[in-house]
Amino acid sequence: MEKPWSAKESWRLFGIMAEFVEGTERLEVIQPAVSIFGSARTGPNSPHYQLAEQIAKQLSDAGFAVISGGGPGIMEAANKGAYYGKSPSIGLNIQLPHEQHRNAYQDISQTFRHFFARKYMFVKFATAYVVLPGGFGTLDELMEALTLVQTGKTRKMPIILVYSSFWRGLLEWFQNTLIAEGCISADDMQLIQIIDEPDQIVSAIFKYYESSGFEPTAAEREIQLNL
Repeated sequence: MEKPWSAKESWRLFGIMAEFVEGTERLEVIQPAVSIFGSARTGPNSPHYQLAEQIAKQLSDAGFAVISGGGPGIMEAANKGAYYGKSPSIGLNIQLPHEQHRNAYQDISQTFRHFFARKYMFVKFATAYVVLPGGFGTLDELMEALTLVQTGKTRKMPIILVYSSFWRGLLEWFQNTLIAEGCISADDMQLIQIIDEPDQIVSAIFKYYESSGFEPTAAEREIQLNL
């Protein structure tokens, strides 16, 4: 006999498909784009917030759409900087049991019920990741990006950590534990850049793509289809 919840589970798949389709169609027009991550708990008076806003403004003025999680803290700072820049500010909002506050600085706003659909959009449409101090969610996004690039499931892109003093302990653990134990290779550390100055972040992204351009190759597009 069919279990009472199995029909709900089956119909829920259509909702998940709809999130992927709608998100993909709305975001196709925004490339090149940079995904920015950081803590939702960071207040406007924090130097982390102010730095995120500066970075996003410079990226936006340089022609990059800026994608954030659409909520408060660093997400708001990223959207705010881009909103007052020349390129679109995109917020990928998430419905949570305790509702996430949607910030007011979004030219394009897309709301998701499922974290995995939302995370897919962060990666699929990014030409670079910029990661500021944050908690579990920020670390989750960082590790997701590193894993996908390391395993060849997405195109290679700059993954830039900002505020070097915050990340130093994690990177030392990578070196002293993960590499020492053979869990990652020493070459994997080259996937990460540490840059604290907004203008240098913009320059690093342009430098990365100066020989290939921002448009994905046919092979990279094929990879993205199997993300």
